[in-house]
Amino acid sequence: MSEVSLVGIVMGSDSDYPVVEETIKVLDRFKVPYEVKVSSAHRTLERTLSWVKNFESQGGQVIVAAAGLAAHLPGVVAGSTSLPVIGLPIASGSLSGVDALYAIVQMPPGVPVATVGIGAARNAGLLAVQILAAGRESLRSALQAYRRELAEEVERKDSALLAKLREKTAVRNS
Repeated sequence: MSEVSLVGIVMGSDSDYPVVEETIKVLDRFKVPYEVKVSSAHRTLERTLSWVKNFESQGGQVIVAAAGLAAHLPGVVAGSTSLPVIGLPIASGSLSGVDALYAIVQMPPGVPVATVGIGAARNAGLLAVQILAAGRESLRSALQAYRRELAEEVERKDSALLAKLREKTAVRNS
């Protein structure tokens, strides 16, 4: 028996995949099972709704919906499930994703969609993991370790920069 996908990732077009791939990397890092689907809120509405219902009935727990331009996909998904939906606006078209951001973040009362920044696929993955971690101590611990790694990286970069500046000052003063 295969592992149940906890996170469903749906995108309106396969052209969104290069961005969505960052979400997948995060889920892989935390060993969270997921499935990926291309389905359009406009061109394949029934297929999209069917996928959402099947994902939910099979034990899925969080959906990341990526879309550009008018970005109706996250809202359509959120309107058809009680699962948490994370909207990932994709930069495209003449407005470079601002239209997608507004379409996702400005949902009507009663149909919330958590929204990350334009192209912020890593944050979409991390938010999905955080939602799942609410009931999973192992994921919560892994997230805490990840945050420590981020802090250590900042400290390393700070130390490296300070060393460069000291070297530069020493050269100027010699």
